[in-house]
Amino acid sequence: MMYNWQHLEWANFRYDRSVICEIAPGFLEKSNEMDCIWQSLDTTQQQEELIRLLIAEAATTSEIEGEFLSRQDLMSSIKNNLNLNVKPETVSDKKAVAISNMLVYIRNSYDKKLTVNEIKQWHRLLFENSKTVKAGKWRTASEPMQVVSGALGKEIIHFEAPPSYRVPVEMKHFVYWYNAFKIKEFNVDALIKTAISHLYFESIHPFEDGNGRIGRALAEKCLAQSTGKQVLLSLSSVIDKNKQQYYAALKKAQTSLEITEWIIYLADVIKQAQDDAIATIRFSIQKTLFFDRFHNQLNAREMKAIKKMLDAGTEGFEGGMTAKKYKSINQTSKATATRDLQRLSKIGILIAKGGGRNQHYEMAILHKFAHILNSCADVRHEKY
Repeated sequence: MMYNWQHLEWANFRYDRSVICEIAPGFLEKSNEMDCIWQSLDTTQQQEELIRLLIAEAATTSEIEGEFLSRQDLMSSIKNNLNLNVKPETVSDKKAVAISNMLVYIRNSYDKKLTVNEIKQWHRLLFENSKTVKAGKWRTASEPMQVVSGALGKEIIHFEAPPSYRVPVEMKHFVYWYNAFKIKEFNVDALIKTAISHLYFESIHPFEDGNGRIGRALAEKCLAQSTGKQVLLSLSSVIDKNKQQYYAALKKAQTSLEITEWIIYLADVIKQAQDDAIATIRFSIQKTLFFDRFHNQLNAREMKAIKKMLDAGTEGFEGGMTAKKYKSINQTSKATATRDLQRLSKIGILIAKGGGRNQHYEMAILHKFAHILNSCADVRHEKY
C-alpha cells in the first residue's frame, strides 16, 4: 500500500472546491444559529455551557484513546483553568488535569499564530506528569510509527507514518502551510483548512503518543481561527459515537492526495457537532424555564428524581423513570414512588409510556416543549 506522504507531490492535496461550496452554507447557517442562541444566554449560563462543552471534549477525546477520566475531576480542573474557583480545587486524576490544561490553553489562544513550539507546548501540557512519554519532543524511534489494531500476531496495519528523522522538517512544512493558507470565503475555506489540518497532522504523526488528542484539538483551533471566533462544539463527541467510521475515513484519505471525500466527511462531523451543541444548549435553556415554572410545585423526592432525569440531557433518561428506579433514588416505598410518578404525569411533567410491568415515564420537556427556541427570540423571557 502506498501512503499519502510517499507520493511525489506529498502535501499538495487536491479537492473539488465546488462540492465543498455546496455544503458550506449549512455550516454558516448553523454557526449563525449558535451565535444567536449563545448571545441570548446570560454570563452564568454561558460559563455553565462552556464548562459542559469542555468536559465533553476532554472526556471523549480521551475515551477515543481508551482513557476514561473522572468527569468530576475534569470539571474541577477546567474551573481551575478558567479561574472560576475562588480557591483552586484539588484534582486527584492527573490525566484529567493534563487534558484540561491543554484544551483550555488552546482555546484561550485560538487566535494565536501556529508555531512548532506551540504544538510542542500542547504536548508538554498533555504529558507533563508522564514518566514514560517525552513531553514536548518529536518521536525519534528508528522503528516504523504504525497505527495498528487486532490481537497480537494478527495485527492489521492501518497506516505507517513517515520515518522519525523526517518529522522535524515535515512539521516545519506543515506549520508553514497552515499559516500560509488564505481564508477567502470563511464558510468554505474554514471547512477545507480544518479538514486538511487534521489529516496532514495525523499523517505526519509527529509524537510517540498523543497524536489523536492533539490532532483533534488542532482541528478545533483551526476552525476557530479560520472563522475568527471560539467554537462551541465538541468534534470528539461526534467522532466517539462512530469511531470505526472515523478511522475508515482517515485510513482512506491517507492513501491518496485527492481528499474531497475526506473533507465532506469532516464537514459532516462538524455539522453534527454543531447540531449537538445547539440541541444541548436549547435543552439547558428549557430546563431553566422548566424549573422557573415548576420548582414550587415539586416536593423534595420529586425534585431529586426530576433532576436525575434532566441530567441525562437530550438523550433522555435511559429506560425512562420507573417506580423501581424512583424508589431506589429516594429510598422510599413503592406505593409512594407510584403515587409521585402518577402525580407528575397528571400535572404534565412526565409522560407515561407502556403499561403493567413495562410502564415507565419520560420527561415531557423532551416532547411537549420541543418547539421552544425554534427562533432566536429572547429565550430568557420565553414562557411555556
